[in-house]
Amino acid sequence: MPASDPEIILLRFSGEIATKAKPTRRRFEAQLLRNVRAALRDAGATAQVTRSPNRIFVASGEPRVAAALARVFGVQSLAIAQVHPAEKHDEVVRVAYERFRDAVAGRRFAVRARRVGERSHIGLDPRAIERALGTRLLEHAAGVDLDTPEVSVPIELHGSHAYLCTAELRGPGGLPLGVEGSAVALLSGGFDSAVAAWQMLRRGVHLDYVFCNLGGRAHELGALRVAQVLGRDWSYGDEAHLHAIDFEPVAAEIRARTRTRYWQILLKRQMLRAAEAIARMRRADAIVTGDAVGQVSSQTLSNLAAISHATSLPILRPLVGATKDEIIRRAEKIGTARLSAVVGEYCAMVPTRPATSSRAEVVAAEESLLDPATLARAIEARRVFDLHTLDPDALGIPELEVDAIADGATVLDLRSRTAFAAWHWPGALHLDFERARVAWRSFAKDGRYVLYCEFGLKSAHLAEQMRAGGFDAAHFRGGLKALVALARERHLATPEPIA
Repeated sequence: MPASDPEIILLRFSGEIATKAKPTRRRFEAQLLRNVRAALRDAGATAQVTRSPNRIFVASGEPRVAAALARVFGVQSLAIAQVHPAEKHDEVVRVAYERFRDAVAGRRFAVRARRVGERSHIGLDPRAIERALGTRLLEHAAGVDLDTPEVSVPIELHGSHAYLCTAELRGPGGLPLGVEGSAVALLSGGFDSAVAAWQMLRRGVHLDYVFCNLGGRAHELGALRVAQVLGRDWSYGDEAHLHAIDFEPVAAEIRARTRTRYWQILLKRQMLRAAEAIARMRRADAIVTGDAVGQVSSQTLSNLAAISHATSLPILRPLVGATKDEIIRRAEKIGTARLSAVVGEYCAMVPTRPATSSRAEVVAAEESLLDPATLARAIEARRVFDLHTLDPDALGIPELEVDAIADGATVLDLRSRTAFAAWHWPGALHLDFERARVAWRSFAKDGRYVLYCEFGLKSAHLAEQMRAGGFDAAHFRGGLKALVALARERHLATPEPIA
């Protein structure tokens, strides 16, 4: 990196890359470099990229560029750094003192200087720089703390240049995306499946996503927004697609032909079969799911075993031992939590007493009652979305949405009876979602219906079905939180603030 570049972004490789054999390391580093350039293109930057055996240098100090590069798998950490000639010891100490003097004022600090690369190509002694610079900075600081400093002063010596690292960011680490083959990920839009997919992206696995839609266009739109975070913000250098399958005909057949207690298990098996079909088309080698042992009834060990028999492909379950709190914390870090909270773990078939300890032969007998052609037709009719070019807002459903309650409208609250009793829109009628899914056909067609629920997903689904049946129906956009805001605006009684 030439000395005339005043500020650059310095990328450090994941430690996993450094441990690989030379041919593998060269392949991984070449892929990492391609992904870095792809991240720059997506960020709209035209910065020059160079590399050494241990670092990648990007000739830009823009925070937006650094933020994009911090989402490239295989990058352990990165720093925005000022670069200066490092031929004279005193000159490095002088420029570093000027740069960091104000940063350490009144605080405990530590100087961290290190050689990077061949020692024979670096004439300066990092320990001598630490001592000299530390002595000068100590005049302004509260003291030196080598264990837990309030301010770290990092300096990297590369060849004939010194890099003063003025801002540090953590990268995701892992392996460069694209070095470990392909898989398909079952994506519901909820917390678990999104985090499971991210974990496999971090292991270098290219992913396509399979979304089995049970909640209509609103559910599809929510899942697309979650998938777009993964495909746009975390899949640099890759081309990710989402395959949206209308799974309602499959679910309807399960409800009509099989015993209620096995519905969830059969549904998951059909989803695996759909994922396998897409995987074969895409030449993928495995299926990724968000299963975590014991989280729901279909995720007991015996049920997972019965479900797994539906496919001959390997099933990767990166969250199998994770708790829900751990999963949500990870979702918050990767940027899907807020979106997943709205989408929720939606399912249109929840039996009262689901099987928790099923046998594979019993489940297979139940599944034999289903017509394989139903699933095949659903797969054939799927819609495929390019997650890099997708604009979810262009797929909106304005005809289904309202943000006001018109006079004379029948308002239906689809939440639980307990939630309804705690607070509801004045004059609203209560009909929980499961009963409403059956009862709406008996409603009078000469009225206007406005539906609401917790997040707006179930209400949008039911409004969509009602409109298809000839009813004048819409759902309240934004769910309960938005409805409470409207009630406050109208000075109506409201519950405690909703976070």
